[in-house]
Amino acid sequence: MPTISMFYGILIRMFFRDTDRHKLPHFHAEYQASRAVYSIRDGRVLAGSLPPNKHKLVVAWIEIHQDELLADCELAVNDLPTFRIKGLDQ
Repeated sequence: MPTISMFYGILIRMFFRDTDRHKLPHFHAEYQASRAVYSIRDGRVLAGSLPPNKHKLVVAWIEIHQDELLADCELAVNDLPTFRIKGLDQ
């Protein structure tokens, strides 16, 4: 599971071929011991949770980078290397 972005202590990861469980474009976010899975299309939390202030950062990041996230997701489900996406602090 490559890390595609990192900002304010939040790691953004995308699994290869991870379509069975959530069945839509998504990524995994981690902050300390908290983990959440986010829908790329609408920023909805599909599983888990992050602290409220970190959740807001992730949702804002999704809005800014949605096209790049969808492109990375397409690569990942086809077992191809993903690319890094800038964080909010860059």
